[in-house]
Amino acid sequence: MSTITITAADVNKLRTITGAGMMDCKKALVEADGDFDLAIENLRKKGQKVAANRSDRESTEGAAIAVVNADKTSGVVITLNCETDFVGKNEGFVKLATELANLAMNFDNKEEFLAADFNGLTVAEKLIEQTGVIGEKIEIASFERLSGAFVGSYIHAGNKIATLVSLSANVAGAEEASRNVAMQAAAMSPIALDEAGVDAAIVEKEIEIAKDLLRQEGKPEAMIENIAKGKLGRFFKDNTLVNQDYIKDSSMSVANYIKSVDAGLTVTGFRRVALG
Repeated sequence: MSTITITAADVNKLRTITGAGMMDCKKALVEADGDFDLAIENLRKKGQKVAANRSDRESTEGAAIAVVNADKTSGVVITLNCETDFVGKNEGFVKLATELANLAMNFDNKEEFLAADFNGLTVAEKLIEQTGVIGEKIEIASFERLSGAFVGSYIHAGNKIATLVSLSANVAGAEEASRNVAMQAAAMSPIALDEAGVDAAIVEKEIEIAKDLLRQEGKPEAMIENIAKGKLGRFFKDNTLVNQDYIKDSSMSVANYIKSVDAGLTVTGFRRVALG
């Protein structure tokens, strides 16, 4: 018998993640012994339409900042995290996050960045200093780099989400196009650029979920494998950046929008970081 206690906060958190009903969320958490990932999977297997698994489900506070170099060939996106929204919205905190993001442009990874000089202190030491000043834990939670022939950025209002997008060429209209696709990535939270970028374990899990649903519908076992694989097309359309419907014109995909800017243009990469 499980001894896990499911709190109202747990239920509400799962409801926020998935959009499923309160009672369905509570039951799913009880059945999963409080394991959120398993509860989400169980909800989906029962036919609930829920949000896909996202890396940014956990709510944190702070500021997400994206910056790009002068020639638009490289960018970095970071989150400076704190404990409360009050601190995260503070003008001085956002200014510090922006200064740190600009410094981060000079480094390839978070470890090198944390060891870098920031006005006589290392970045790591500066974070400790600010923890003492502000009275909240301050840390760099996310550090992502992206390079390409043209890199654009987008920071969502309130500094809660920041994205970078790289394009295959610096063509007329690349600035606006890269920003529009970066905005798409912020709004629609794709899990990968395209089908090839989706982890094999995720693909296998989607197939198994589809099979469970098809069995519940009474489909013949001999047909289930092929039908389930066929349903992957919809999953890729919803969850991979270039295959998603373009948010500014749902009659075309993101890939087709980019081709409308220049016939040979493609999206080559993206990075997305998010706070709560």
